[in-house]
Amino acid sequence: MNQKNHNPRAAIMTLGCKVNQYESEAIAEALEKQNFTIVPFDEDADVYIINTCTVTAESDRKACQMIRRAAAHGNGKEDRPAVLVTGCMAQTQPERAAGIEGVTYVCGSRNKLSCVDAAVAHVRNKMQQIPKTDVPPLETCAMEAMSLQHTGLERTRAYIKIEDGCENRCTYCAIPNARGQVVSKHPDAVLAELGDLIRNGYREIVLTGIETASYGVDWKHGTDPALASYRLIDLLEAADRAFGEEPVRVRLGSLEPTYMKPDVVSRMASLKLLAHHFHLSLQSGADAVLHRMKRKYNMMQVRAILADIREKLPDVQFTTDIMTGFPQETEEEFEQTMAFAREAKLLHIHVFPYSRRKNTPADKMPGQLDNAEKNRRANALIAMQHEIEEQIYRDQAEKLIGSGEPVSFLAETFRDGVTTGHTDTFFEVKIKTDAPLDGVIRPVRICGTAGLSLIGELI
Repeated sequence: MNQKNHNPRAAIMTLGCKVNQYESEAIAEALEKQNFTIVPFDEDADVYIINTCTVTAESDRKACQMIRRAAAHGNGKEDRPAVLVTGCMAQTQPERAAGIEGVTYVCGSRNKLSCVDAAVAHVRNKMQQIPKTDVPPLETCAMEAMSLQHTGLERTRAYIKIEDGCENRCTYCAIPNARGQVVSKHPDAVLAELGDLIRNGYREIVLTGIETASYGVDWKHGTDPALASYRLIDLLEAADRAFGEEPVRVRLGSLEPTYMKPDVVSRMASLKLLAHHFHLSLQSGADAVLHRMKRKYNMMQVRAILADIREKLPDVQFTTDIMTGFPQETEEEFEQTMAFAREAKLLHIHVFPYSRRKNTPADKMPGQLDNAEKNRRANALIAMQHEIEEQIYRDQAEKLIGSGEPVSFLAETFRDGVTTGHTDTFFEVKIKTDAPLDGVIRPVRICGTAGLSLIGELI
């Protein structure tokens, strides 16, 4: 490329979880500091970065598809773009990523910012067009130093990665091999990043990680006694002390249910910033399935946790993940999951069929169900949950119309005269507006429902 004619252009494709989204935003921000212009992935660019996921076989397939799509931009061109691959698939299968024609550089899940150095080297003609792999062993890697001051999104919601890695070793999961042991961001760094995002206009900040509830466990045997017992609830209380009077929400990423012990929930109930919505990653509603998964709880514990939270935070809403067709799952066990979903009345369930992953214990278990049966069960749960969600929305609208109580609404998108956003309890709300709103949190009066949305009007 001719740098005299324009700033170099970079395109980033993010696959997978919110942690990947955060890391891609950090890469983009670092590239902009190197005078790169960030462009959509389907446009011509000097550098393409694919931030991969490996949670399912479909994730791997899509990652390879996106890598090939990026490489195709160089077909027939003398000055081929660099194709840089990072993330979980790159960490666990670096040879597979590097073996795709056109790939320039492969790095892992704990050195993602090295993509920035590789991009700079490419535009300065210092990188040869042959695959270079830099995937260090995870056990040698600390938490990568990343922070954000802005994102590529409208100034409504931003993410802060507070933790990386997972040590739960669930039998179905490939992510510990892709992310390694738990490492946590220092609370001072989290609070500084939170302050920067608030000052830059973001009104909802999501604290996320690979296993968010494990925040701080890596400090238990560390050298700093002040951090030895510091955990997620301590971070939330520190954030509340620092920013509790700001017009902003703090939301939590997916949580291991057993973190929500009564004393933790009691402390959460006194926080000003914390959104009363929790995504508890359950995976199944059957004890026998949870045992085969090596989850840390049973359904009696889950029911007690939900009841305790609902007692202390009466307006709380829950979302969750449930997997169908885990090895040896019987029809009776699946019906136990269906019965739990009917009973629990969760705001949303992300339902997905079990996907076999190499090098996991579940892959070697007998009693593997065929894809048709896994999908049948997933579709049945989705259909039932859709009806539950519609009823939850109708009940919420009836309650709010009857009381006249306003809800706290964060405007997120605007299309065809309708602004869409969410309450702090994660109900979707739609209101008619003449123009996009400015992203501040506003009170809205609810006047009806439309499917899985509340219909409101600004007060």
